[in-house]
Amino acid sequence: MNIFLYGADTFRSRRQLRKMIEKFKMDRDPQGLNVVSLDCTKDEDGKIMEQVLATPFLAEKRMVVLEKLLTATGKGDLQAEILKRIEEKGLDENNVYVFWQDVGKPKTKAGKELLSRLLKEKYAQEFEEIKGIKLSAWISAEVNDRGGKISKHAVDSLVQNVGGDMWLLNSLLDQLIAYKNKDEIMIEDVNLFVEEKVDDNIFNLVDYAVSGQTKQVYKMIREQYRIGKDPHYVFAMILRQFRILIEIRDLYEREDNMSSDVMAKKLGLHPFVVKKSLPFVKKYNLDSLKKIYSKLLDLDIKFKTSSGDPSLLVDVFVGSLNI
Repeated sequence: MNIFLYGADTFRSRRQLRKMIEKFKMDRDPQGLNVVSLDCTKDEDGKIMEQVLATPFLAEKRMVVLEKLLTATGKGDLQAEILKRIEEKGLDENNVYVFWQDVGKPKTKAGKELLSRLLKEKYAQEFEEIKGIKLSAWISAEVNDRGGKISKHAVDSLVQNVGGDMWLLNSLLDQLIAYKNKDEIMIEDVNLFVEEKVDDNIFNLVDYAVSGQTKQVYKMIREQYRIGKDPHYVFAMILRQFRILIEIRDLYEREDNMSSDVMAKKLGLHPFVVKKSLPFVKKYNLDSLKKIYSKLLDLDIKFKTSSGDPSLLVDVFVGSLNI
């Protein structure tokens, strides 16, 4: 059996690999005598082939993990040999061969051919970088699986400020859950552990939206798509920014002498975000912000219930700004 785990999200692919190894040991090899992991960027060809061809020791099956074989330097002959054995069924069919690969493309002809062959395997699984609404869902599910609870605003903050760095997110979730001790993780808690990032593009986009400059809004949204931002992510950031502006504007109208630091504490926001938002807040009235936010909430429902192209729904929102 050949298994191919690959993709940019090395956290999830590593975790899947670890689960597979643990299950193999539990079911077939409690002492771990028949599981071997090889780093093909470091181990010699001879050692690798010796382990690939070795028979199980006092067991029916053996698991061999080959890491980074496709992109390892100077491994063209090894890649060609393993490809030949896969195609000619020269590997023990009772054994489990796991090919783990991170980012990067094969440079050798044999490496490219081996990649093409592995992609056809029944057990080939890609781990793409997850973004936007999928990342939000992953965070919520992870916290729940680890016995914790987290608010939507806290999830949004992690998506905004950490993004798809799954290794960092994994560490932060453990810290936040331990810190809250089964209480719900709120945005204020996230702010204690994460320095908030402020995207000037989102501020400028919102500014154009409120002033009805739809051409500029279209242009900026298309630029976000061009640099690889998911439509769900772009929409989530716009929605979040309008919510923040409404909260700040509402508080500003009631207590206009309040300092930005005090505002930040009252609203559970990072002080820098409040300072960055205040010049924009003073330009807008609360009714105009609420009017646009209402359109965004309607669109949010459509996002969650429609199977259509999310970028088209965002375009509908932009078009409504002139109405």
